[in-house]
Amino acid sequence: MLTVTVVVDAVLSLDQDDLNEKLIGMKKIPGGSLTDSIFVKGVAFKKTFSYAGFEQQPKKFIKPKICCLNVELELKAEKDNAEVRVEQVSEYQAIVDAEWQIIYNKLEAIYKTGAKVVLSKLPIGDLATQYFADRDIFCAGRVTSEDMERVIQATGATIQSTCSDIRPEHLGTCGIFEERQIGGERFNFFEDCPEAKTCTLVLRGGAEQFIAEVERSLHDAIMIVKRAIKNKTIVAGGGATEMEISAYLHRYADQTVRNKQQAIIKSFAKALEIIPRQLCDNAGFDATDILNRLRVEHRRGNTWAGVDFQNESVADMMEKFVWEPALVKINAINAATEAACLILSVDETIRNEESKTPPAPGSKPARGGAGRGRGRGMPRR
Repeated sequence: MLTVTVVVDAVLSLDQDDLNEKLIGMKKIPGGSLTDSIFVKGVAFKKTFSYAGFEQQPKKFIKPKICCLNVELELKAEKDNAEVRVEQVSEYQAIVDAEWQIIYNKLEAIYKTGAKVVLSKLPIGDLATQYFADRDIFCAGRVTSEDMERVIQATGATIQSTCSDIRPEHLGTCGIFEERQIGGERFNFFEDCPEAKTCTLVLRGGAEQFIAEVERSLHDAIMIVKRAIKNKTIVAGGGATEMEISAYLHRYADQTVRNKQQAIIKSFAKALEIIPRQLCDNAGFDATDILNRLRVEHRRGNTWAGVDFQNESVADMMEKFVWEPALVKINAINAATEAACLILSVDETIRNEESKTPPAPGSKPARGGAGRGRGRGMPRR
């Protein structure tokens, strides 16, 4: 089940010096419920396209050696144009045998490394698939670059562009490799990885739109945790920060500002209350009642009072552990203020130059100007 702990564990599984959120994989599988979602401390990706012979390959290994390649293991016609002159059938057969020998040498070199799981970014053909199946080796071709990168980060393998010089230190490993059925798809799992600097969230749900919304929410949560790790200063969430700033601005306007600017400051303060109001609407609460209670609490000096979703009430967000990095809050308020200023400044930048000078006596008014009555169409010609 997806919880806050899962999001924190996902971020902590990354390299803490880099915190590259792209190494957190999210796989969406329609069907089931959200509680069926899986957190994998390693890598999981959908079974790739496979040829005949794949069914005979083992689907589970304990502590296997993993070989990651960027090599095409397939017999096919060469793209380059070439001309070969032969005088005997045996010479032609020697050319064909040489092509087969090249791929068999590659497969033999991979087999001698002792690898039990072979992954490649490029296709692995039917010949190689059957070859590996006969030797109890699992293979998967056309693995995406993102999944391959996460496998490398998790298992400690090094991707190879040739099969002739694969050393033991180039191979990776994991605690358990298994292919499992999830919903209507089959997935390859690499778990208990020694170099686990990545993880995978397998999301389940009744509809694709619902799963997509869960993915966006998880991405927001992951970015918040990432910011919290990098920036140690935090503030309370649940609308507490906005309500405190709003209360402060109201007091400042009442006590200090004596002219028309007081209305501007109070409008800005009222706009900040939209955040807790929207939180109440999303939760199905009575926004007016909750906001009135929040105003009272903040006037009493309860700085971190915010919306309590569990009890449909007001509570101290710091004690509830509803925190948010201060940097996120500062950037959000700055961005909103700049956007509002930009919109308000439109009045000063868009002007009608013709309206500045009054029309000369006896001159005809401009088309569409004050000369036509409101609602009247174009004059007939």
